[in-house]
Amino acid sequence: MKGKGLLLAKNRKAMFNHTLLERYSAGIVLKGYEVKAIREGKVDFEGSYIKLISGVLHVTGLYIGRYSKQSETSEKFDEKRSRPLLLNKKEVADITRELSEKGKTAVPTALVMQHGKIKLEFAVVKGKKEFEKKQTAKDRQIKIDLAKESKEIKRSVWTQ
Repeated sequence: MKGKGLLLAKNRKAMFNHTLLERYSAGIVLKGYEVKAIREGKVDFEGSYIKLISGVLHVTGLYIGRYSKQSETSEKFDEKRSRPLLLNKKEVADITRELSEKGKTAVPTALVMQHGKIKLEFAVVKGKKEFEKKQTAKDRQIKIDLAKESKEIKRSVWTQ
């Protein structure tokens, strides 16, 4: 369920390290200074994942840095605090059922702005083995090489 919106931050490693099975989009509970920090691009997805805490899905380990104009003494600041996700009961039940299967987990893939609200896009994933990661890199390189070749062929046809 990938939504349209302004991309604020993207987890590029998620697609390389995991096979994406099912995509979701959810609201995320943030403080005001966190919204401003996200808009400044001070986000790191390294080591973040989605887990169920007392019936509510939370994103854990998502780093959101300090807003540039925020006072140093304003309040206790935890960059990697657990943040609740806003989903309906049916979606929570579906995701929980998927996560209970062996080898599956959920990781954030992007933060987007939709209708003035920040949404977290995440996916239920299965981890890739080392040889699968190498194959993904190889396929990506082949695509790039083919694009370059076709561009050169088009250029040579137009110059003649």
